[in-house]
Amino acid sequence: MASPWKLSGMQRQVLALYRCFLRAARVKNLEDHQRIVSVISAEFHHNANNVDRKNFQYIEYLLRRGKRQLEQLKNSTTLSLSTINLNSSASKTITEDKKLASTYH
Repeated sequence: MASPWKLSGMQRQVLALYRCFLRAARVKNLEDHQRIVSVISAEFHHNANNVDRKNFQYIEYLLRRGKRQLEQLKNSTTLSLSTINLNSSASKTITEDKKLASTYH
């Protein structure tokens, strides 16, 4: 069944990257596979809900970062994936620092 709307090029790139991650996770052992799929799913859902869809530069950055992570995951010596979660006060400080820096430039 065809989608009722057309996907943009960037949306197709994001979905293709997600599928590539899932394919790469299949070759790992079962325990690592489940952990990798969980991390991938959480990361993509987090970004889908928290990144402004019109912030093309940031989305392109995330795509480039994702492609680098995918290449690392495809490496036979890589066993699993992990993420770094910043607590809300640290991320708030980083955001405030960025705003402060942008006002001086």
